Amino acid sequence: MWMARKIQGWKWYTMESLHSFTLAFRNAVRLSFAVRPSDPLKTVRHFSTRGKPPSVENGPPNGVSQEETSSSSAQARLPSNRKPLRGHPSCKDPSLRSKFWRAFRTKAEAPSQEEFMNLRNDDFPQVKQRLQQKASSLKRTEGTEILFGIAPCSLALQRSKRIFFQMFLKTQQGSPSSGVKEFSRHAKDHGIPVKMVQRKVLDDLCKGGVHQGVCLEATPLHPIGWQEGPSPEAEGVPLHDGSQSLWLALEGIQDPMNLGAVLRSAHFLGMDGIVMSRKNSCPLTPVVSKASSGTMEILDVFSTDDLQSLLKAKSERGWEVVGTVGHAKAEEDVPIISCLDFRWTRPTVLLLGNEGYGLSLETRRLCQKMLTISPGRELQPGIESLNVSVAAGILLHSICSQKNK
Repeated sequence: MWMARKIQGWKWYTMESLHSFTLAFRNAVRLSFAVRPSDPLKTVRHFSTRGKPPSVENGPPNGVSQEETSSSSAQARLPSNRKPLRGHPSCKDPSLRSKFWRAFRTKAEAPSQEEFMNLRNDDFPQVKQRLQQKASSLKRTEGTEILFGIAPCSLALQRSKRIFFQMFLKTQQGSPSSGVKEFSRHAKDHGIPVKMVQRKVLDDLCKGGVHQGVCLEATPLHPIGWQEGPSPEAEGVPLHDGSQSLWLALEGIQDPMNLGAVLRSAHFLGMDGIVMSRKNSCPLTPVVSKASSGTMEILDVFSTDDLQSLLKAKSERGWEVVGTVGHAKAEEDVPIISCLDFRWTRPTVLLLGNEGYGLSLETRRLCQKMLTISPGRELQPGIESLNVSVAAGILLHSICSQKNK
């Protein structure tokens, strides 16, 4: 019996304490509402005591005279437990109150994003200085592009196929590294001004590419027109069976990463020449140069507007025109053989087509053979082909491994 009374008293004490805390909390966070007489559905809330509107310490807002705000000022001076008199001007003319609150809200608008940024930059002078450096460093000569990466920039300086304007190197704490010293020396030899910038500036210059701490502003690199290339006699290719020369023809390669990987594999495996169709093909951009690890800077890439005419001319001079096709795709008139069964016995042109649809119908009709890569297992529909850069590496290695030593 004694224990039950004690538990009941404890419950009563807890409920009373909770009730007192609830009342105190409500009184502490109580808000007052000022309702516009002209539009009772819209309210303006302010954190203050009940019945007291926000005070205007710095004078009336713009567009409101002293007489128009006298009613609101008088109401603000009233005690919190008193209501304005019936004869007060604020009660007689609701339009004055509406105009006052409209001007007050205009003056009390939140600062814009730009104002916040300016306040932040004033508090952090290092950020402000870095932003100014970024804006000044991004000024470039019209018509130029930004090479990025150690290999593309280094090989571009060695080959000097471009015109260079300025070099951007990443700032480093302490003494500069050997790579920075090497690029600084190359820039001095070529008369290129060097700017030491933050990493963020380099990221913006190469648009998020992997720059490895170096960017180079230079003129674009374009393919050489086929008519400007070497003549058949200058190619030094004897037109008889048993001679080995291999050219790679690209039709409609659109992905810069694929194009760069193909150029790198072709140069590594010893291609004698590369020609690409100008229509629907990716240009030689800095992304292609980076994907090729700088091979694009030292490799002569030719282009043509009429790939079919070029293939006809090669075929008339005794070259073998060989196309490529995916596994299990049938051709009506052109025989399909595995790349492992192909024998390289005369000058050959190897064709690679678009990533999606392969070679065009007009180009396939000019091919004397079609090479394919046999898979090592049964494949599901939709994955019976390889990426064009991977297929190029396999096909070129299969053919070039037959080269006479």
